Amino acid sequence: MIFLLFSICCSVTVAVLLKLAKRYKINITQAVTWNYLFAIVLSLIFYKPSLTDLVSAPIDGVYIALGVLLPIVFLFLAGSVRNIGIVKTDIAQRLSLFIPLLAAYFLFNEHFSTLKIVGLSIAIVAILFTLYKKTAQKNEGLNWLYPIFVFIGFGIIDILFKKVAQIKSIPYTSSLIVIFILAFIISLIYIFYLWLVKKEKLQLINFICGCILGFFNFFNILFYLKAHRAMADNPSVVFAAMNIGVIIVGSLVGIFIFKEKLNKLNYWGLFLALVAIILITNPFA
Repeated sequence: MIFLLFSICCSVTVAVLLKLAKRYKINITQAVTWNYLFAIVLSLIFYKPSLTDLVSAPIDGVYIALGVLLPIVFLFLAGSVRNIGIVKTDIAQRLSLFIPLLAAYFLFNEHFSTLKIVGLSIAIVAILFTLYKKTAQKNEGLNWLYPIFVFIGFGIIDILFKKVAQIKSIPYTSSLIVIFILAFIISLIYIFYLWLVKKEKLQLINFICGCILGFFNFFNILFYLKAHRAMADNPSVVFAAMNIGVIIVGSLVGIFIFKEKLNKLNYWGLFLALVAIILITNPFA
C-alpha cells in the first residue's frame, strides 16, 4: 500500500503544480514539453531499457496517437485545474474510466454485471452533479469545456494504453519511453513554432518547472506500476484505491488549501463519484 500512497501523493502534486503555474506566470506549454524530457531521462535510469528494444519499436499508429494526445490532454488538464479547480478536474479525470468501459461493452462485447451497470449509471449522474453551477460568471466563458475534454481525452488515452499493453514485441516500459519521446518531439516542435513565429520567449524558469513536473509525473506512473506488481492478485483493489485516493486527497487540498467552493450538488457529485468507482472496480462486478 505504500507504493499506492506515494503514487496518489505524486498525482495530486502534479495538479497542485498546475494550479500554482498561473500564480507564478509559468508557461504551461513549455513546462509540459520539458516535463516529457525529464520523464524520458528518469525512464532510462529506472527502467534501463535495451537500446535494441527502443530502436526496433514497431511503427505503430497507437504510439503516434498517444504521442500527440498526451501533451494536448495535459494542456487541457492544466487549463481545467486553473479554471475550475483541482476537485472537479480530479473527478473528471478519474471518471474517464467510464469511456474504456463503454468501449469494452460496445466494441469488444464484454459482459457487464448488474453492479457495473449501476456503477456506470451513477458515474453519469456524478459527472453532471460535479460540473453543475447555479450561475455562471461573465469571465467564466466556456471553462466547463476543460473538464469535458479531460474526461474524454483521458478515456481515449486509457483505451490506447490498453492497446499498447497488447504489443508483445518489446517490453511495456520500453513502449512507454517511445511514447514519451514522441510526445516530447511533438511538444518541442510546437514550442519552437511559438518561439520563431509568435516570438514567445523560451525561459529557464519554465524548463526548471517542467523538470519538477516531470519528476512527479514519472514517479506517479512508477509507483502505480510497482503497486500493481506488489498486489498482482488484486488489480481491482489497486485501481479503486488509486482513483478514490486521488479524488479524496485532491478534494481536501482543493477545498482546504486553495479554498475552492463547491455547492451541495457538487458535494453529492463527489460522493457519487466515489460510489461509482467502488462499484465499477469491484472484483465481483
